[in-house]
Amino acid sequence: MDTTLTLTVNNLWMMISTALVFFMHLGFSFLEIGLTRQKNTINILFKNFFIISVGLVLYAFVGFNLMYPASFWNGILPDYFVGLFGLESPMGEAGLDLSYNEGYTYWTDFLFQGMFAATAATIVSGAIAERAKLGSFFTFSMLYVGIVYPIIGSWKWGGGFLDEWGFYDFAGSTLVHSVGGWAALLYIAKLGARIGKFSKEGKPRAIPGHNIPFAAAGVLILWLGWFGFNGGSVLSADPGLTSLVLTTTSLAAAAGGLAAAGFVHLYYKNFDLTMFMNGILGGLVSITAGADQMSVMEAVLVGGIGGVIVVLAVSLLDRLKLDDPVGAVAVHLGTGIWGTLAVGIFGAMATWDQFLVQLIGVGLIGLMSVVSSWIFLTVIQKIWGLRVDRAEELDGLDQAEHGGMTAYADFRMNQH
Repeated sequence: MDTTLTLTVNNLWMMISTALVFFMHLGFSFLEIGLTRQKNTINILFKNFFIISVGLVLYAFVGFNLMYPASFWNGILPDYFVGLFGLESPMGEAGLDLSYNEGYTYWTDFLFQGMFAATAATIVSGAIAERAKLGSFFTFSMLYVGIVYPIIGSWKWGGGFLDEWGFYDFAGSTLVHSVGGWAALLYIAKLGARIGKFSKEGKPRAIPGHNIPFAAAGVLILWLGWFGFNGGSVLSADPGLTSLVLTTTSLAAAAGGLAAAGFVHLYYKNFDLTMFMNGILGGLVSITAGADQMSVMEAVLVGGIGGVIVVLAVSLLDRLKLDDPVGAVAVHLGTGIWGTLAVGIFGAMATWDQFLVQLIGVGLIGLMSVVSSWIFLTVIQKIWGLRVDRAEELDGLDQAEHGGMTAYADFRMNQH
């Protein structure tokens, strides 16, 4: 095939994938809105608009160059500062240098990776819903997405030390989802549970979301968007590899949902729709690290185990009195770790040595995420505080943070 035509086809698929990953932010918004109370809807929407907007700007200003540096200090930190800020596209005599990559142009590369960067902060947004100060969250998001996420990403995707060691994470089970999940876990630990979530005896109480159909729509949108998240990570329109990745992604999602729903019914005698939905997401996160390495049956196993992990992780968080309204930590951290380790257990790369490399990589990324999150949150907490006061939480963040703007002006429901 003609080189220009090949580039055009590959780049078109990458642009479609970029649009699908962008569409996922609507899915995250719907999911968070549906699983929380009406009085916090505007707050959640505002956070999601902020995340995608500031994520792209920060990634353009500094993140893209941090993640893909020319060289490193010992493979860990980017070792240059000249040209660090802003985007400088490779130019040839006829304009944009199309030899940048045979699969995509410089600008497509930036946009696709920028969508991934915003996802890490979106994970945190759902976990801290209904009681976090907006300004404090904004500050944390900018620091985490602008500095921590791209540095960690550079360790593998930018050619750093994890890449040299052979660590593998195809589309970001750890590099995106666990990085966001670790931050979410630290944030909810410092923030504390919502008022009324736990009884005086410490037993968890259900705080129903106000719009389950919205949540269901959000999950289906995310499932669709994952075709771009994983499929675009092939970085070309290669028909064999792209179709395999889309197949393993879909099967893992389906298996995760079925496993989670079945596990809940077996132990709790209940057909729980929210667990079914989070099981689907858990299956998607689980397969993301090795979507191009797994066979059909291995994808089903990885996704199914991921669905069970979601249920167990939700139960563990309740026992630890950690309040996560949307199950973000269970889905993105729990199954993100599992999916990354699964590359060393199942699929074309499965060996004991590979499993050890995956384990070390997960541990080092977790350490970096936890330490940086703790430092940022501790400083922010001392300066501004992390949580709204009791009256503001009871009134709802739409009232406290957004001047009383309401999501549904003509009716009210489930305000307690």
